[in-house]
Amino acid sequence: MTIQMAILFWAGLAGAWYAYAGYALLLLAWRRVAPAPVHRAEAPLPTLSIVLPVYNEVAQIGERLARFTALDYPPDRLEVLIVSDGSTDGSDEVVRDAAARDARIRLVRCEERRGKGNALNVGIAQVRHEIVVFLDAGIDLEPDALRQLVRAFADPRVACVSGEDRIRGLSGEGLYGRYEMFLRRCESDIHSLIGASGSFYAMRRSTCPTFPEGLAPDFLSVLHTVRQGLRAVDEPAAVGWMGAVRGHREEFGRKVRTLIRGMTALWAYRELLNPAVGGAFSVFLWSHKVMRWLVPCFLLMMAVGNAALLGEPMYALIAVPHALFYLLGGLALAGVTTDPFGRIAAYFINVNAAIAVAWWRFLRGVRQEVWTPSRR
Repeated sequence: MTIQMAILFWAGLAGAWYAYAGYALLLLAWRRVAPAPVHRAEAPLPTLSIVLPVYNEVAQIGERLARFTALDYPPDRLEVLIVSDGSTDGSDEVVRDAAARDARIRLVRCEERRGKGNALNVGIAQVRHEIVVFLDAGIDLEPDALRQLVRAFADPRVACVSGEDRIRGLSGEGLYGRYEMFLRRCESDIHSLIGASGSFYAMRRSTCPTFPEGLAPDFLSVLHTVRQGLRAVDEPAAVGWMGAVRGHREEFGRKVRTLIRGMTALWAYRELLNPAVGGAFSVFLWSHKVMRWLVPCFLLMMAVGNAALLGEPMYALIAVPHALFYLLGGLALAGVTTDPFGRIAAYFINVNAAIAVAWWRFLRGVRQEVWTPSRR
């Protein structure tokens, strides 16, 4: 029994270590020996159509429109489509007023709320330009973000380009976001990143997929791109800023919704998990997605194994930092402490609890069919 529990503990530790550290080290080595540079060019600038789906964003849509139209991009090469997914709070009136003052802005209204996927499809069907930029109402772009985003489209192998959405402050979400950006840059430098920024990315109009409701659009866009034999890449110089999600409970709910959509998308494109089909990208999928989604199982294996081996001096010693990590994380989740290490532990616990809940719901057939924008 002791040997079995030791194997359980170390197997769980190895799985969690690979998901969060080993994979990053693999990418660093891989990028060094087999980089695949992308050709980028400053000019000519392509024509752009921004598609912004909104649902009840009256509090910020006016300000966002003013910022988007003030970006450093030639006005005659830019249009902004606001697709209202049945908004009822006055968002449409704000957009109509802005459109009356600026011919680049157009309102496309969906009378019935049918979700983000439908809103994106409606927007794509009405764009006029060759590059489609998908934005979220909560993103605050740097002035040159659009110019930087489109440079990689000079490479004909590139069909999808992701900007980088950075979280203000040193919250757990912000630190985790920086780590994710690092992984995406490495993946992009080797082949294709795993998931575009849902708040800020672009595609060639001819390669845009149809977006079914219930599938994560940013993840689906990358999967669709790779399945066409093209590349989805990261553009570190194209930067947007976002606020952190308000509180652990809101972050938990957002994460569960996002994970269910991601699992549904991967299942729809599961053939890319086969290395004979996906090549290097299949390694990224297994490592960045599947292994990460299995971390709650690895953590449970570690906890059970460690608890069963407390009579062994080495495992009793390991149990101290093991328990302390969860204690500090629990205190931070309860709002008892704001210690930086506790905030990181709290975010880790929150994320992995969300993964466990998402698995439970996904395997029971639950799908996230209604789009609910995160409030930041």
